[in-house]
Amino acid sequence: MRDVALPLLAAAITRDPALVAAVSLAGRLPWLVLSLVSGALVDRVDRRWMMGTVDVVRAVVMVTLAVTVAADVASIAVLCVVAFALGTGETLFDNAAQAIMPSIVRRDQLELANSRLYAAQVVSLEFVGPPLRALLFAVAASLPFVVDGVSFAIAAALALTLAGCYRPVRATGPPTRMRTEIVEGLRWLWAHRLLRTLGLMLGVWNLLTTAIFSVFVLFALETLGLSKVGYGLIFTGAAVGSLLGTVVATRVIARLGPATALLGAVFTSAISYLVIALTSSAVLVGMMFAVGGLTSVLWNVITVSLRQSIIPDALLGRVNSVYRFLGWGTMPIGAAVGGALAKGFGLRAPFYVSAGVLAVMGVAALPVVNRRTIEAARAQSRE
Repeated sequence: MRDVALPLLAAAITRDPALVAAVSLAGRLPWLVLSLVSGALVDRVDRRWMMGTVDVVRAVVMVTLAVTVAADVASIAVLCVVAFALGTGETLFDNAAQAIMPSIVRRDQLELANSRLYAAQVVSLEFVGPPLRALLFAVAASLPFVVDGVSFAIAAALALTLAGCYRPVRATGPPTRMRTEIVEGLRWLWAHRLLRTLGLMLGVWNLLTTAIFSVFVLFALETLGLSKVGYGLIFTGAAVGSLLGTVVATRVIARLGPATALLGAVFTSAISYLVIALTSSAVLVGMMFAVGGLTSVLWNVITVSLRQSIIPDALLGRVNSVYRFLGWGTMPIGAAVGGALAKGFGLRAPFYVSAGVLAVMGVAALPVVNRRTIEAARAQSRE
């Protein structure tokens, strides 16, 4: 989710890049410290129940924050606590949501189903969400958090209406310790060269992206000269690209193949970061966000569908959590790096560094991420 309200609130409290980035760090820290436990929990309970419960808790957190903001007692420390709580919920909800998908659709329909799911997310979270949150924030700082609380409550009700049982089928025998189950997931993923490599690539990519977005609110307000509403609207570019990605993803994958599409997404993203580093045009930045949105959807549709088709259902929550640990656990580090780079070398520095590192990563991945390895992984899962 592209949240704009928390960064705007942080920027209203302080213009220190390190403190603004601290809120982003707190929100991403659970992926580093809690994602493995979250995956083990998802493999123990009904995944529908997990999704509904998490959204009830997130609704309460957002309404509480709204009250705090309305009372004018919000601080960076309060925002960090809220961000950490939301991030914890995200580790549980996202693991459950990805693990439940193969129980709802056939495996040969996963790419199509994931594309449609991303389309719904783009419309609600990127087209409507950022501009609406920014507009509401301009009217009253507490309003976007009230709306978020209501939306989480509605999402909880919808999740709990899913018919059927979504508890994974586990091996018979005596109950195992959670630590043992986590280690089982770690060993399975680490032994799978392709998924391990994709997880590490995602970790590098997310580190760089978080480094950028941890201070992007300052880049938008100071370097691009945008208003608070303009800051929200610029994310519309990413939404356009993401929505286009959901429409063309299956066709691009069919035409280019998953390996070429994955590496193309990496190199294209590197170019877009370099362009942003070199410009002060909000329009051009919005266009590059559109490119980034498209490449992000392509990457996610391919890699999520691969994991859902390759990983056994009984291990899906745990292995997914290990993958997300590798891929998302780097984000708090990225937030710290972004704050340090911006404070030491200026607000453009995170973009330059990200462009160079992504290009190197794409070249290094060529021997592992290719048509042969992906076809072999899919064939092995059908045995």
